[in-house]
Amino acid sequence: MQSSKNKKQYTEAFYKSPLAVQKTSAEIINEARNTLRTLRTQRPFTPREQQRKLFGSASSRTPENRPPSAFSLNASSFESVESRPVSCTRLSPLDHKPKLLPSATSEEEHPVSPAKTPVDSEEIRKVSNARAYLFKTASCGKLLPDKVLLPIESKRQCSEEQTAIGDISKNNNEHFTEKLTVQLNFKDEYVALPYKENHSKIAGKDMCPKMTNISPASQLSNQSDLVNREESPSPCLDNTESSKPLNKSEDNVENLCHSCTILYQALEEGNMLGKRFKRRSLCLKTLYKLVDVASDPLGLKLAKIILDLKVSGKNLLNVCKLVFKISRNEKNDTLIQNDRILDSLLEILGTEDLGTNTEAFLYCMGAIKFISGNARLLNEMVSKGSVEILLKLMKQINEIDENDARFSSSGHILVQLTATLRNLVDLPQSRCKLLECGAIPELSLVLERHMSDKDVCTNVARIFSKLSSFNDCCAALADCSRCYILFLALLNKHPKKQDLVVRIIFILGNLTAKNNQAREEFFEVQGSTDTLIALFQYHCDADANGKMWNDSGELKKLKHPSEAEDVLIKLIRVIANLSIHPRIGASLATNPQIVALLIQVLECKSVDECEELVINTTATINNLSFYQVNNSVIQEKKLYIAELLLKLLMSSNMDGILEAIRVFGNLSQCHEICDFIMQRKVYKFMIALLDAKHQEVCFSACGVLLNLTVDKSRRSILNEEGGIKKLIDCLRDFGPIDWQLACLICKTLWNYSESFTSAQPCFEDHDSDTLLGLLTSFLDEELALDHNFDNDLRDYHKLYWETEFKPVAQKLLLKIQN
Repeated sequence: MQSSKNKKQYTEAFYKSPLAVQKTSAEIINEARNTLRTLRTQRPFTPREQQRKLFGSASSRTPENRPPSAFSLNASSFESVESRPVSCTRLSPLDHKPKLLPSATSEEEHPVSPAKTPVDSEEIRKVSNARAYLFKTASCGKLLPDKVLLPIESKRQCSEEQTAIGDISKNNNEHFTEKLTVQLNFKDEYVALPYKENHSKIAGKDMCPKMTNISPASQLSNQSDLVNREESPSPCLDNTESSKPLNKSEDNVENLCHSCTILYQALEEGNMLGKRFKRRSLCLKTLYKLVDVASDPLGLKLAKIILDLKVSGKNLLNVCKLVFKISRNEKNDTLIQNDRILDSLLEILGTEDLGTNTEAFLYCMGAIKFISGNARLLNEMVSKGSVEILLKLMKQINEIDENDARFSSSGHILVQLTATLRNLVDLPQSRCKLLECGAIPELSLVLERHMSDKDVCTNVARIFSKLSSFNDCCAALADCSRCYILFLALLNKHPKKQDLVVRIIFILGNLTAKNNQAREEFFEVQGSTDTLIALFQYHCDADANGKMWNDSGELKKLKHPSEAEDVLIKLIRVIANLSIHPRIGASLATNPQIVALLIQVLECKSVDECEELVINTTATINNLSFYQVNNSVIQEKKLYIAELLLKLLMSSNMDGILEAIRVFGNLSQCHEICDFIMQRKVYKFMIALLDAKHQEVCFSACGVLLNLTVDKSRRSILNEEGGIKKLIDCLRDFGPIDWQLACLICKTLWNYSESFTSAQPCFEDHDSDTLLGLLTSFLDEELALDHNFDNDLRDYHKLYWETEFKPVAQKLLLKIQN
């Protein structure tokens, strides 16, 4: 609450009324609509990157100091045997020589016993049909059978072993045989997937040389490098068939994708995802070979299976790179959504170890960032717990010591993570989760720890600029006591990085627009005013130096606002918002550097050239001119300021005109400005504006006329230009909906009437009759308050009517009646 001294100053600052009427607190608050006002501005625009990359075109990272967005990836990039993190534990040598199993293969994760004969059907029935099928198929040397076999067709095949796994129950045998069959269509000739082992015969029986009568839905797809040329050809083909170029399979990608879908379903139904699948290594090795197929849909299918088989080490990195590479094309967003790739990526962030998988996390996070760039997928991301997972990862990164070798690489991950959060905060449910999970303190800690990383800081600033536009988020940010220190430190460290500076200034403008506590906390940070002045001066100079002249010596027409102008707009808004606080406002009004820079803007800019900058500057001068304090620089330069405002008054911009009138309303409490208004005929302009039919313009113009009519020698100006009639018209038009304006008009008319003795009529007969009818009507409480005011404003309007309007109107009414 303001002190009584400040209240008195507040009530007399804008319009100096000769009527000794005690102001109420409600009236004082409402009067601030034209006396002291916070300013609004647009949030800085973030252009969309033309290409999806780890680091955008505006990144401060040099190419040699950042991971690549483009890279080579093929089947040979994957490891047949998964690498594991190196253990730091030294093992003791064994005292005896272990017995080695003679038939262990390098393709499996763990050594297995020598090949056994297929288990009998009774054993197989003990496990799921899916697991049984995969077990018998893999034990024969093939992960997938060679053909989709329908129930009728199975009786026609030459090999009982090839048509179905005979020991599996009949119903499920047909189902899983169709699910787990992969074949390539080479112009009506079908080639089975090859493996190193050439099983040309099964159980002593030759396989059929050719398969026919296969439905189109079961045909499989393109893979330009599917088969390793050094491997044995498929047993289903003779030498002529096996030598055909593999590029003939380019029309079969759709069927390969379908087969991958069936394989995933079988693994999922058989509870064989993760590392529980005995033939997992063989399955992965086959899937890795298909990476060479130039198909994004197939690549996503492969990535989904590989990720859910829980690979690690280099293979985890490569599959994350695969998804990243595919997600760079926004046309694949629908495929990513349909294949539920996001679930697997989020699981990596939530379960894998950051320390041993830093690079994998980077590309995983990069892919998630690309996905979040699609507004249609944001709701799905939030529903899958993306916000919580990302914040958990951020906390892990914040715990890394700055001297740790991983600290630098963690910054690359933070760039992707904060860019993703920047996209997510557009959703209300995301903002709620961010507040619930304590995101603001964590983001502030990111700023503090990575202050030298311009990319990270800019992304966090973008997040805060969005959050601070909402009242609840802005209040939460204001409660973070260190945020003002951090923001000022960033401004001092990166004063020339426009996209960062403009957002920090925008955030400060939002914070200081809300409450006095935020204004106090910012202003009390050491060097806060000096930082604002330095930025103000730097961007004024940058704007002046950035002007371009054509060959004829004329200034080229540039797009406005320029980058420097945009910073100035946001920065001047901060000064205007700070000046709402009585102590801070009085201090700023006495600061010669700030006032000089504001005047410089008015000198150099026109409202037609840069509307928002000029209007914000004028509004800030209006706020500072409110404070009638000793050593006020505004008061010292009031005549020069009034001269500068004349060109704004003469413009066609109504918002600019309104701001200029408001400044004249404050300055016209001084005799020098009143004389200036009279000498330059500015009062005629004020009278003319009463016809504007614009409520705020009429209010401000009437305030200037009220200040002029305090002096009896100037009251006759209301007789010029039909001033009395226009005031009465304003009273009729706006009185019932704006008692403050109605009170102001009555005070102005009262000032005018004091020039006449009781024997002389104050107004012409027609004006007297009109005014008498209006005042009588407005003094009827039931009629006066019979308007559709909002419930929260109804009590205020009633209070203002009773304490402010009614006494003045009654006094004026008696004057007219007498």
